Amino acid sequence: MRALRILLVVVVILGGLFVAADRLAVHFAEGKAADKLKATENLDRTPDVSIKGFPFLTQVANGELDDVQVGIKDYEAATGKGGQTIRIDDLEADMRGVTFSGDYSSATAATATGTATIGYDELLRTAKFQPTRVAPGITARVVGLSDGGNGKIKVAVEATVLGTRLPKPVSVLSSVTVRGNEVGVKADALPAFGGVRLAEGRIRAITDFQQAIDQLPGGIRLDSVRAARDGVEITVKGAHVKLAG
Repeated sequence: MRALRILLVVVVILGGLFVAADRLAVHFAEGKAADKLKATENLDRTPDVSIKGFPFLTQVANGELDDVQVGIKDYEAATGKGGQTIRIDDLEADMRGVTFSGDYSSATAATATGTATIGYDELLRTAKFQPTRVAPGITARVVGLSDGGNGKIKVAVEATVLGTRLPKPVSVLSSVTVRGNEVGVKADALPAFGGVRLAEGRIRAITDFQQAIDQLPGGIRLDSVRAARDGVEITVKGAHVKLAG
């Protein structure tokens, strides 16, 4: 019995040492991957990298990590407009089947899914709406974007009729979609300005717009989008996505 107790104590101690070594190793790997991703994507701050699954050392021995989660704050994505960027408040990706180099300086995920959130104020700033003549004596421009409920964006349009600005913006509910690398916003119904209904094409030139969101980390791409309380929430996906290197 005494020998059995000693054996159990030894097993517990060795198990504890293994767990400690495993956690130290995963912490080291997460730090290396985060630093490499920061350098590769030219980020202002170090991203969050979390390697899931236990034990980590067994995954390393097999040469592939099951699940790596990445979080990036305030990522500046390209818009295709002369170097202009659009800020993604939160970009989160769940990467599966991650193969890596021995020093963790490069890693590639077989698949990746995630989400990206862009605030309405940022979408408004990037679109740069200008006053546009929609009819003789009438100009209009978008002055606000917000949550319209039920997955819709509320687009606020300010109009000036015969030199007089209408007392309050006209609001229209719009649908938001993804096509390629662009988020598109299209009015469901068209508003009237000062009681005047204008040709659909003229109104849509004001209310409808597209915003490119390009060069996301590792080559992930836009998949779908919905309007939410604080901004548009975009799902992203990709295959053979480079986590680093």
